[in-house]
Amino acid sequence: MLPKYYEFLNSVKIMSGEKALENIPHELDMLGAKKPIILTDAILAKTGALDKLTKVFDGWKMDVSEVFTDIPPDSSIKTINHIAEIFKEKKCDAILALGGGSVIDTAKGLRIVIEQGGDDVMAYMGLESLPRKKRVPFAVVPTTSGTGSECTNVAVIANPDKNVKMEFISYDLLPDFTVIDPAMTETMPPKITANTGVDALVHAVEAYTCLQKNPMSQAYAFAAMRLIVNYLPKAVAEGSNKEYRLAMGNAATMAGIAFSNSMVGIVHAIGHALGGVAHVPHGIAMSILLPHCMRFNLETLKSAYGELLLPLAGAEAYASTPKEERAEKAIEFATDFIKQFETVGLPTTLSAARVTEDQFEAIAKTAVNDGAIIVNPFMATKEQVIEILKAAF
Repeated sequence: MLPKYYEFLNSVKIMSGEKALENIPHELDMLGAKKPIILTDAILAKTGALDKLTKVFDGWKMDVSEVFTDIPPDSSIKTINHIAEIFKEKKCDAILALGGGSVIDTAKGLRIVIEQGGDDVMAYMGLESLPRKKRVPFAVVPTTSGTGSECTNVAVIANPDKNVKMEFISYDLLPDFTVIDPAMTETMPPKITANTGVDALVHAVEAYTCLQKNPMSQAYAFAAMRLIVNYLPKAVAEGSNKEYRLAMGNAATMAGIAFSNSMVGIVHAIGHALGGVAHVPHGIAMSILLPHCMRFNLETLKSAYGELLLPLAGAEAYASTPKEERAEKAIEFATDFIKQFETVGLPTTLSAARVTEDQFEAIAKTAVNDGAIIVNPFMATKEQVIEILKAAF
């Protein structure tokens, strides 16, 4: 059934394929950039990914000497405000993010501060609270295939003082362009490949089923799921294969576009809380929670989960499964799909992720106040979240 009204936007130019990196200098030049600040992390600087990026600027009259690598695993308001000072002091005029979700969200926070002319990203927290100002050119090169942050209007930024992760939502957070190049993900370890890939799967599942779903977001989510189930196990097993890496890069981007235009749900609400309270990495939280949250939503989403059996398990499994059994089969498939990655060290229980039962109260309290839970088809109470946590323990 079509919603009576919906909105859909993806203004990000996507450049996907081998040697796509080589297009970056031209695209930045067309946006008027002369001195971009490059944001990345220390690991990418050491492994050579940063060198691959800066090399494409050889021969271009563009200053790429300003590089910030001290970005924490969870994007932080303090880090963003510090980089904003550097951006202004060094007279930078554009932002180029090389990394995963934390680096990209840091870059989004930086763009907010610079464009709004302030000095504290906390002043702009919220949903579409940003007046349109002069644009700062912003490009993203993702080095993981999971968050979809390269094409989303969402940034999740940690407030260490309050032990929470905060959401910033605005179309102004969308980059001008993103580059999906398999050279940037081919050295990603199997465990990270697995947990970021499952993160993309959760984005697609929740985008397809949440209250703000729409035909456009569902189309992107459906295609993303099909790519993920076909290519994630291959990318985990054979990470240097460019075909597998490129497929997962596209899947993560499509899933990101999907949930950016429909939002997510209870998996993310609890996942954000797990990150803020227990410091569980986001992709690992998604891997642990998805089957349990699908089961929580089962009665409300039986029809939608039944539809998901097709992209998840394939046409033969879908056709051979009675209609009334398809939703349950979809949950079983998701459970087994994730469990296969235990062999590369992916935790599938909260206890394996070092979460303790005495943290459940704080996690549940944080989760029911998370914005993602509002669009979950079934509103959960604190007590119900605790039951989900117990099931996942």
